[in-house]
Amino acid sequence: MAGGGFVEQGGARAEYYEYKITWYFIFATIVAALGGSLFGYDLGVSGGVTSMDHFLKEFFLEVYKRKQENLEETDYCKYDNQLLTLFTSSLYFAALLSTFAASHVTRNKGRRASILCGAVSFFSGAILNAFAQNIAMLIVGRCFLGVGIGFGNQAVPLYLSEMAPAKIRGAVNQLFQLTTCLGIFIANFVNNATERHPKGWRLSLGLATVPATLMFVGGLFLPETPNSLVEQGRLEEGRKVLERVRGTTKVEAEFQDLIEASEAAKAIKHPFRNLLKRKNRPQLVIGALGIPAFQQLTGMNSVLFYAPVIFQSLGFGSGAALWSSTITTGSLVVATLISMAFVDKFGRRAFFLEAGFEMTCCMVAVAVTLALKFGQGVALSKGVGIFLVVVISLYVLAYGRSWGPLGWLVPSEIFPLETRSAGQSMVVCVNMLFTALIAQCFLVSLCRLKYGIFLVFAGLIVIMSLFIYFLLPETKQVPIEEIHLLWQNHWFWKRYCEPEDEEVGGRKVEHV
Repeated sequence: MAGGGFVEQGGARAEYYEYKITWYFIFATIVAALGGSLFGYDLGVSGGVTSMDHFLKEFFLEVYKRKQENLEETDYCKYDNQLLTLFTSSLYFAALLSTFAASHVTRNKGRRASILCGAVSFFSGAILNAFAQNIAMLIVGRCFLGVGIGFGNQAVPLYLSEMAPAKIRGAVNQLFQLTTCLGIFIANFVNNATERHPKGWRLSLGLATVPATLMFVGGLFLPETPNSLVEQGRLEEGRKVLERVRGTTKVEAEFQDLIEASEAAKAIKHPFRNLLKRKNRPQLVIGALGIPAFQQLTGMNSVLFYAPVIFQSLGFGSGAALWSSTITTGSLVVATLISMAFVDKFGRRAFFLEAGFEMTCCMVAVAVTLALKFGQGVALSKGVGIFLVVVISLYVLAYGRSWGPLGWLVPSEIFPLETRSAGQSMVVCVNMLFTALIAQCFLVSLCRLKYGIFLVFAGLIVIMSLFIYFLLPETKQVPIEEIHLLWQNHWFWKRYCEPEDEEVGGRKVEHV
């Protein structure tokens, strides 16, 4: 609220939370997590399609001719075409804009409504792309896909974090990353199967309707989260859902926390404006701006977008390039499973920092190898090519258990209920903005900076690791409605988050 409303100050009741893993809970989280497969399938399929000769001949003839001819130019520049990269990045610009509409739907109509809207839009975009007759139709289809991803990425991480018990929230939330990785992995196999057929690219793009259909049909049977139901004033229904997902009727402590968080949420009339308040500075800096931007500045999505293109530029044949990128995305699936198994044991910070060191080493190794072994018009030897695939796979393994899943997990768990929907919209907006910029600029940067682009990414990973080390407290196993207590005890953020308490009628209350 803009002025001086009051809400009762919630206590730390986490020790009284009870839960059992129920089939109802398992069904809800698996179906919701399918939202990640939309994002993942597109990440995997778009990079493969842009390296297919039949697709290039039909829509990007200039790029196809440059690829086929022995031009006097650096191999890094084979795919330097802004219209081609717009095919990829247009989706992320659309996702960026749509996430603000998604915020309104998610807060007022519920997380489930946004999931269903995302599925419908993504399905429509897949149909348009599959039957595209010109570049304009391709771009419009990509924009529909982007709206679907904007809604899905806004709602799904919130849904998973709110449905999960605190002690396993990290693993449950990472189902989103797991389905994203599986989507990428499956897309690579689809591209491998279709790349030689003249219309194979249409099948690759059209099969995006499959995860969208699964998400929509499953979404019809999804329960709304207890947090959202309480926020909408449906208290009795919210308690019933909480009891079903927790597998016990002893949910009084957790339900009381939800009610108090909801009272704070209702006092906030302008959640986006509230994000800018001093007390929300940690969530703004870390969750809404820092982590989503840094997740893209690792360079990982550039590797995923353009893995086939990168490997072809480095001298791999078309088929070999697609299989090499399949190996790297397989590493991403393995890494996510590792993260799911251990993130609630070792914590978020440990994975961020340990993987940051590995990723920096891998980026430096790629840069040094290309600087020494890769020249104008010179194909890499088989041994060097294998070394690059191995190093990139190690890089993917490190990213896949750190910035990949944690880039969605940590922001989704640190916002208070009153700004959670708006905060997640900012997360998606910043994430998609940097995704689009990286997608649009990567190939031209690869052409101009050559191996230096990988040194740039290495330097950025060092910066973001320092950001995590100094500013992010450990959030493992902390109930989502009690994360605010971490900021009040943090060496830096406590100066922004000290509660302003006063007595009103014998009760301790907090200004909001």
